[in-house]
Amino acid sequence: MVKTFWMIAVGLALAAPCAAQATPQPPTEPAQVVVTTGEGVVRRAPDRAWVTIASENRARTAQEAQRANADAMSAVNAQLKAAGITGDAIQTLGFSLQPEFDYVNGRQTLRDYVARNAVQARVDALPKLGDIIAVAVANGATNVSGIRFDVQDREGAERDALRRAVADARARAEAAAAGAGLKVDRIVRIEEQREVAIPMPVRALGGPMARGADAAVPVPIESGEIEIHAKVTLTAAVR
Repeated sequence: MVKTFWMIAVGLALAAPCAAQATPQPPTEPAQVVVTTGEGVVRRAPDRAWVTIASENRARTAQEAQRANADAMSAVNAQLKAAGITGDAIQTLGFSLQPEFDYVNGRQTLRDYVARNAVQARVDALPKLGDIIAVAVANGATNVSGIRFDVQDREGAERDALRRAVADARARAEAAAAGAGLKVDRIVRIEEQREVAIPMPVRALGGPMARGADAAVPVPIESGEIEIHAKVTLTAAVR
């Protein structure tokens, strides 16, 4: 009898921890939260621009077209550097050499060859932009396009816009909570919604351009203002 009682007692002792571990926990009450979005906008006068400058040359042979294009773009690049644009601020965007044909009575006849070369230049001395374009055209450029304005301290402007977006989202959260008779207790989460920047403004000049001394006329450029945007989603606990 004593042995049997001991075995039962041991079994109950071993089973007790298992029973304690299996006890279900009551569900946690979900926290009350409010979710808002905020937007920040920073306006800056641009102090940097990118411009695409190209030359297009035609000749009866591929070699002649390529040579004429090389001479033109070499002169353009030399003038850009003379105007203060450093080598690391000039990048070739593309080069092409291809034949052009005429079609008469269903027959293809070679007309000539055309060579095209385009570079993108970064201009940090914005007041010189119009003069730089004029000099490039006077020395062989036949196409100027895609003028894009920006600010050199873009990271600083983006952070400023982000701070404004967070402040806007928090103000909205506090207003929403107050409308429900509550108050913001703490910020639970902030998520930045990054967007691809759209270059603004963009101006373009296309088509063949005159060459020679008469073409070296400063181009009037109005840079205006650009806007840097930031947007966030804010989650706040309320009570």
